[in-house]
Amino acid sequence: MTYIKRAAEEPVRQVSKMFPVLLLTGPRQVGKTTLLQRLAEEEKKEGIDRKYVTLDDPDVRFLAKRDPALFLQRFSPPVLIDEIQYATELLPYIKMSVDKSKNKGDFWITGSQVFRLMKNVSESLAGRVGIVNLLGLSDSEIYQEPSEPFTTDAANLMKRLSVRNSKNLNEIYDRIFRGSMPELYADSNVDWETYYRSYVDTYLQRDIRDLAQVADEMQFYNFMTVVAAHTSKPVVYEELANATGISAPTAKKWLSILVSSHIVALVQPYHNNALKRVVKMPLLHFLDTGLAAYLLKWGNPEALERGAMSGAFFESYVFSEIYKSYLNAGKEPPIFYYRDKDKKEIDLLLYQNGVLSPIEIKKSASPGKAAIKNFKVLEPALKVEIGTGSVVCMANNLLPVDDKNWYVPVWLI
Repeated sequence: MTYIKRAAEEPVRQVSKMFPVLLLTGPRQVGKTTLLQRLAEEEKKEGIDRKYVTLDDPDVRFLAKRDPALFLQRFSPPVLIDEIQYATELLPYIKMSVDKSKNKGDFWITGSQVFRLMKNVSESLAGRVGIVNLLGLSDSEIYQEPSEPFTTDAANLMKRLSVRNSKNLNEIYDRIFRGSMPELYADSNVDWETYYRSYVDTYLQRDIRDLAQVADEMQFYNFMTVVAAHTSKPVVYEELANATGISAPTAKKWLSILVSSHIVALVQPYHNNALKRVVKMPLLHFLDTGLAAYLLKWGNPEALERGAMSGAFFESYVFSEIYKSYLNAGKEPPIFYYRDKDKKEIDLLLYQNGVLSPIEIKKSASPGKAAIKNFKVLEPALKVEIGTGSVVCMANNLLPVDDKNWYVPVWLI
């Protein structure tokens, strides 16, 4: 199967040189193990022979849980341990090992079930572990174009024009429909529907079944479908609960599982003391539009593009691309959104170095100046500089709206 070069390779290398333990987290099947095995092959050229072991193997997992000390004698560092969440008993012993050796990059570990893992990691490996989050493929990885964190700066966007290739509406929705899973791009024989059906079954049976708070897998599957239907909308737990037939506290708990699993992301509202009328609800985005399309039974890209959720999927796709552009650089995404009690909205806000940059997302080739009408609500945001604004849309070229804002083609993000 073809290896797709990942934008996160360099951050992983850097973290491995800074910490004795590297933890690579992310959803199932996004290529965590493949990436680390690729980098381990590179290490061999430097004379480093890193062992590989997966805790998916029941015999290996039994040894790790029953006798962690003996396990680490058998699989001594440098080592890559896959699916560490299945034997968190190893973590205190990893701590003792790295405290004794002081070697950077001794342990590379991966984990999919972040909701089980992070508490144990923070307790056992505080100060010793560097964490990198990996999601599905970004456009820059699929098309092998340079990747860097997205900014609204016009000069930076002009530079991107020389390294990005334009794409039309059909190409964009083919990409949105297919989603971000590496296997769908690395192997042309993989059937889309079969792949996502297997993915959901594995997620429900391997991850969700392990959690005491989820007693009914089918009800949780229905909840995932309801959440997919609410992508790019503010979170109202009562709505999610009523649509699924569960209580609002259960909906909140289950949504936190989807967030911890990197299935969805919640975007927090931006507010300060000068913005009195801002709502406090987070905004929900499904991170893999292909998985959302599967759950909602969209059969092909054309039906999705013409359907009632076309705009919502477009927004979530744009969000996920911007979100991944930061994660792939090893940075925390500085992303917020704005919505006030008068229902004035700004889809995304980037807040960096004291500058707030508004982004509106429109599935239109010519959105017009009306697209930026809500940007002026930020003017009362005292002590915060308002930066260049972007209208991410289906325009054919990068063009100014006015002296402060630009139409940005979606393929340029």
